[in-house]
Amino acid sequence: MTWVLALVVLALGFPWGAALVARRLALVLPPREASWALTGAAVLLAGGTTAALVGLFHVPFLAALERMSLAQVLAVWPAAVPFAGTAGAVLLVQAVLLVRRWARQRALLRRAWRMADEGTGDGDLLVIPAADVDAFALPGYRGRPGRVVLTSGTVRTLKAAEREVLLAHERAHLAGRHHLLSAVVDLAAVVHPALRGLRASLAFHLERWADESAARAVGDRRIAAAAIARAALAGSSHRRGGACPLLSAVNGPVPKRVEALLLPEPTPPRGRARRATAVALAGTVVVTAVAALGLAYGLHEYVEYAARRLIGAE
Repeated sequence: MTWVLALVVLALGFPWGAALVARRLALVLPPREASWALTGAAVLLAGGTTAALVGLFHVPFLAALERMSLAQVLAVWPAAVPFAGTAGAVLLVQAVLLVRRWARQRALLRRAWRMADEGTGDGDLLVIPAADVDAFALPGYRGRPGRVVLTSGTVRTLKAAEREVLLAHERAHLAGRHHLLSAVVDLAAVVHPALRGLRASLAFHLERWADESAARAVGDRRIAAAAIARAALAGSSHRRGGACPLLSAVNGPVPKRVEALLLPEPTPPRGRARRATAVALAGTVVVTAVAALGLAYGLHEYVEYAARRLIGAE
């Protein structure tokens, strides 16, 4: 039974190290690739954690399939019921938290759309009455297409060229459907505490992705950097944007974003860097899959072994 417990520890403990590796890996990738790598890692690690818990929870049911009574299971593996009960309780808590987090995301989106209904504009642009300097991407909702929202304070405070940068930034969020990536990682972080650190990392890289798109759209990286810096300095500390599923141009570690825009545009890794990236991602996939599948197979085999042992004893 020791090796089964080792698989449990691996499946539930691996995300701590894997999440750290994913964050470090994202720092050497261009923003677009970094965002997808973080999202993929979050989904895989959350899935592996859930598979491990489901495997533990099913031990008594597997024993029932082998026609073993609960007393017989406890005689061979006294910790089976406590392990299964704990796993079931954790799964129940996770389900409740996931529903609550999903409801919170939808409530935030509803409030944002009610606020947007007060605005005026044309096409995909809405200007809402507010003194703060803010801009954010408003995803589509109930058949309504996504919109870029600017406050009236932004229109008054920023120059036309600076507003164009913010518009291009938020349009990049909508075009890339960044709110979905943010929502997925936000939900995955509920499943395992190690994944919470991926949320801030993903938020930064999504903003960097939109920054690069905005810089290409206006054709000048320095203008893009200046616009984002000025908007952040003029913005309020109590912004409506910047939270899942809303993504704001003035959110996140702005100094790092501005510094990156003053450097040449990042390019995808090549040669050894590309191979190292592929190996790191593949390693995460393989370890997560092996741990989850190995645990499920191991528990099933152990129950069969226990059944044969009891039959032989009789």
